[in-house]
Amino acid sequence: MTAADDAGHLARARRLAARGLYTTDPNPRVGCVIVKDGEVVAEGWHERAGGPHAERMALDIAGDASRGATAYVSLEPCSFAGRTAACTEALIDAGVVRVVCRGIDPNPKVSGRGIDQLRAAGLQVDVVGSLSTSDDDNPGYVSRMTRGRPWVRSKLAASLDGRTALANGLSQWITGSASRADVHRWRARSSAVLTGVDTLLADDPRLNARLEDPATEVKQPLRVILDSKLRTRPDAKALGSADDALIFTTSGESAVADALSRRASIERVGGSGRCDLIEVLEALGKREINELWVEAGAVLNGALLREGLIDEVIVYLAPHVMGSSARGMFALDSLVEMEQRIGLEFTDVRRVEDDLRVVARPRTLAGP
Repeated sequence: MTAADDAGHLARARRLAARGLYTTDPNPRVGCVIVKDGEVVAEGWHERAGGPHAERMALDIAGDASRGATAYVSLEPCSFAGRTAACTEALIDAGVVRVVCRGIDPNPKVSGRGIDQLRAAGLQVDVVGSLSTSDDDNPGYVSRMTRGRPWVRSKLAASLDGRTALANGLSQWITGSASRADVHRWRARSSAVLTGVDTLLADDPRLNARLEDPATEVKQPLRVILDSKLRTRPDAKALGSADDALIFTTSGESAVADALSRRASIERVGGSGRCDLIEVLEALGKREINELWVEAGAVLNGALLREGLIDEVIVYLAPHVMGSSARGMFALDSLVEMEQRIGLEFTDVRRVEDDLRVVARPRTLAGP
């Protein structure tokens, strides 16, 4: 196999991994290609947590053809038994002689052990590239394993002059239907959707993922509300049960908390006047939240940006102007020097029918 062959098969493994975009949480998305004598004999991908991993799916399809073959995997094979047996054992037992993987799994339970096990069994292992928190396949998984908190994306819909709502709070709809459908695809790939209580009271959003094709399988994101004083209405559309809705608060026990606890989990965090955002993200990391999608107002977005907790900003810009009295995107203190600006780097700009979708990342991502 040439380096070009290896690159091509790894690229295919990554495309296979993307088939689990909406369903693998909290596990990483992984794809696998089995190649023998220059021919692809099987492909697999991880479909959902608790189900077969990509390697096992591909090996089951390959059968005896896996003996003497090369396995291309988009992430280091796991080396421990969880809800499924270790993939390293499956590769060894199947008679695979070479494994090419993209990066070392940042999970401390693996983190090179899978590679060591394969090499100890006599397999040739080649690691191509490395992973980081900006990894396109699994940014949230990498973030959770390395920083203890999810990858945070903040979504905003704005007019061309950067306004997100009229002065009276009216915001539906700034962007077109295609942009709103795109938002639901982002929600579907996220582990959780977060908003603040002010947005909840104003818009009563459902915060779930509703794709255009209802047949597409989606693991619905956890709905998360920041509500320091427990102002959430018990009949809010975002609530459901303790398994699918979570309210962070600084308030103590109360009759309101008792009423809300029947439709959501309630977790108390520190904070004076508002929930401590770092504590919230760390708590979400402990709940195995990989990618966090934020749909909130200027105050919460400003607080997240000011504290360096936003990893990616996704702005849908509509071709109209709403004027200076309308509300902005980020509530920040007034700047007196240009050097005080928060620098961003555009990573993607594209049209979504009549709107523009702009993706940007802070020049310095949040650290551990």
